[in-house]
Amino acid sequence: MQKLKIGFIGIGVMGKSMADNLLKAGYEVMVYTRTKQKAESLLAKGAKWFDSAKVLAQNVDVVISMVGYPQDVAEIYLGENGVIKNLKPQSIIIDMTTSSPKLAQEIYQEAQKYEIKSLDAPVSGGDVGAKNGTLAIMVGGDKEVYEEVLPIFEAMGKTICYFGKAGSGQYAKMSNQIAIASNMMGVCEAVAYAKKCGLNPQDLLDVISTGAAGSWSLSNLAPRMLKGDFAPGFFIKHFIKDMKIAIESADEMNLDLPGLKLAKSLYEKLAKEGYENNGTQALLKYYDAE
Repeated sequence: MQKLKIGFIGIGVMGKSMADNLLKAGYEVMVYTRTKQKAESLLAKGAKWFDSAKVLAQNVDVVISMVGYPQDVAEIYLGENGVIKNLKPQSIIIDMTTSSPKLAQEIYQEAQKYEIKSLDAPVSGGDVGAKNGTLAIMVGGDKEVYEEVLPIFEAMGKTICYFGKAGSGQYAKMSNQIAIASNMMGVCEAVAYAKKCGLNPQDLLDVISTGAAGSWSLSNLAPRMLKGDFAPGFFIKHFIKDMKIAIESADEMNLDLPGLKLAKSLYEKLAKEGYENNGTQALLKYYDAE
């Protein structure tokens, strides 16, 4: 696997660290992103730059994408100048963006026409997990392809699970986002309540994070809230996108998710107030404004 050339598309908050960990693991990494400046630190470490997804695809064995929205994913893979039509047969594509399960299935079917192997492998763990190489990675697609690229996943993540056919990784990630949505409301409400009661919020977090209330968001994002640090480990605008996908998917299965819908409505209020580029922990602003 070390000899495979990896193309990485999307060098944002998450993608930059993920590509960096591939370099550290000894892979030859080629990168493309809309703003070359974002990739400068990777280029200094040995990554190679290409001016388009098309040219990148023509020079690699594996393409990994980590972009913002499903429309970006569709453009990268399905367009005339996209990845699928420019990769050599038996190459592998891995979309690690949190995207639509239906789109993942469409990409898989299109890739098959060109003898390209396709996986959907969204991640969880935020900027901290991406930096430390401890991401949770949820994978859908053919199992033999998953097993073929497992060393690549292991360079970026700690908990890696194969869930089944194409789209299954995205369904798993939607379950993850559903769990986070209501949990973030609980974390913010606990902090807001502690402040109103006159408790020391940090002392409270130190205690309740060790008990039944403990969660990743409580341990990692609540301390940022108390410091007024709302920099994005994960953008509010991207979380809203994820929640929309999850609700649409649940509606297709006649499943009502009231907690998710409430969380989405609160985040949409923040976005309208100009906080869409803040991290998800900025939900506290909603309660502080009450």
